[in-house]
Amino acid sequence: MRVAFLTAPEGVEQIELTDPWQAVLDAGGTPRLISTKTGRIQAFHHLDKADTFAVDGVLDEAGPGEYDGLVLPGGVANPDALRMDGRAVAFVKAFFDAGKPVAAICHAPWILVEADVLHGRTLTSWPSLRTDIRNAGGTWTDQEVVRCAQGPNTLITSRKPDDLKAFCPAFVEEFGGPA
Repeated sequence: MRVAFLTAPEGVEQIELTDPWQAVLDAGGTPRLISTKTGRIQAFHHLDKADTFAVDGVLDEAGPGEYDGLVLPGGVANPDALRMDGRAVAFVKAFFDAGKPVAAICHAPWILVEADVLHGRTLTSWPSLRTDIRNAGGTWTDQEVVRCAQGPNTLITSRKPDDLKAFCPAFVEEFGGPA
């Protein structure tokens, strides 16, 4: 199981990167950190700087064919920066077009809005994205984890870090890891 984790150079919520990353490792998979720039990304604990993490690959060199799934961690600044980068939007959309599963937590669905992949989909997120998701054609629901197969791929979403205990097993199983 090879899993792409897409983040901007700064602004990702650290626990929303590290807990899913560890879940992939625990399932015997290979996580890879993809970003818009080489080097290291700066993670955050809400609004405070946290650790940095080495980038494994950049968008110009990555595609969905190399991966069994895509994880989109949140943080407010992370998905906001990604949705402004056409390469990131195209990368995310390519997973949907290829029928590959995607998992997004907290504010990460902002990039899904930008990629125009939410028509007819049911998902959850941080509550402030509710109107954006509805305006993009999705149905927002307030649940710990939502698995939606009403589209070309399966979309797994959760609302916040407190949901990670449900989010991680749901996407690992969907991506081909042990149940």
